[in-house]
Amino acid sequence: MNTPHVVVVMGVAGTGKTTIGPLLAARLGVPYAEGDDFHPQANIDKMSAGTPLDDADRWPWLDAIGAWADGRAGLGGVVSCSALKRAYRDRLRAAAPGVVFVHLSGDRALIEDRMSQRQGHFMPTALLDSQFATLQPLEPDEAGVAVDVAGSPEEITGRAVAALTALFEPTP
Repeated sequence: MNTPHVVVVMGVAGTGKTTIGPLLAARLGVPYAEGDDFHPQANIDKMSAGTPLDDADRWPWLDAIGAWADGRAGLGGVVSCSALKRAYRDRLRAAAPGVVFVHLSGDRALIEDRMSQRQGHFMPTALLDSQFATLQPLEPDEAGVAVDVAGSPEEITGRAVAALTALFEPTP
């Protein structure tokens, strides 16, 4: 499956955005961009210290992701970005109107367990509660799909591809 859409893989920390994003991009035949790479160092330092980002911290990061997504318009791409609030997704859509979201969602205990097993990542499990408190799931008027994160990365990716295929295919 090759898609001209730019897909934003979203969700709270620990849902597998960095794992599923590249797998999804490979399945879709498009490039992948790691959303964390768009963070300025000040954001990384703040999160590493266990301090949640505020909206003022996020705007430049979202603008950088939006610029990348806009540059891929019509060509396709996958980028990871937590995109927890509707306002953040609106900002991404303002920069790149055709983006589609894949919301990786799942059981908090499973996500916390996966986060605790990660090594070398700047996001501590202590910030998971703030992530869930901030999360505003996709609304019916937003282009996107929700995908459960239970199972293997290959199973999750397969569900994402199936959900996107159903979203992109016109209904008879």
